[in-house]
Amino acid sequence: MYERALAGYEKVHGPEHPSTLNTVNNLGNLYRDQGRLGDAEAMYNRALASREKVHGPEHPSTLNTVNNLGVLYRGQGRLGDAEAMYERALAGYEKVHGPEHPSTLNTVNNLGVLYRGQGRLGDAEAMYERALAGYEKAFGPEHPSTLITVNNLRSLYEDQGRLADTELMLERASRKQEEGEGLENQVT
Repeated sequence: MYERALAGYEKVHGPEHPSTLNTVNNLGNLYRDQGRLGDAEAMYNRALASREKVHGPEHPSTLNTVNNLGVLYRGQGRLGDAEAMYERALAGYEKVHGPEHPSTLNTVNNLGVLYRGQGRLGDAEAMYERALAGYEKAFGPEHPSTLITVNNLRSLYEDQGRLADTELMLERASRKQEEGEGLENQVT
């Protein structure tokens, strides 16, 4: 579907029209979800190069693609590349949207996931706590983004042997899981 849409947008609007670039980025997401990581990276890099040219390096669409590359690189184990992408996205989002915008908070959470995977537990905790405070303020305590971050903190506390903190986070996360909502650890 996205491939047909992309061909149509390229024919009608050209390769650098915003609708075309949105489709290129979405195709990258689809390929990433399908495990076609090389194809995903090609789509993201194409979207990024064109979005930087058309919109500039700090446009929200550009930053979205930067964050998506971070997610892809983390999944590939390219942790240095992932960190560079997340830090770039975070700096841009903070400048464009401020520190409490959902896009900023998504990247903060993603950095927490990365840091935890690197064993940087103090840095991960700081990112998760920042994301949690922002999500609770923006969306409330029962929003999926809030609960994803609660679950991330729970898991981190468990790894650290902080049983009382683990129990508190587990109780919070369990309420929604019992209602049938799954929790994943990163936000794209």
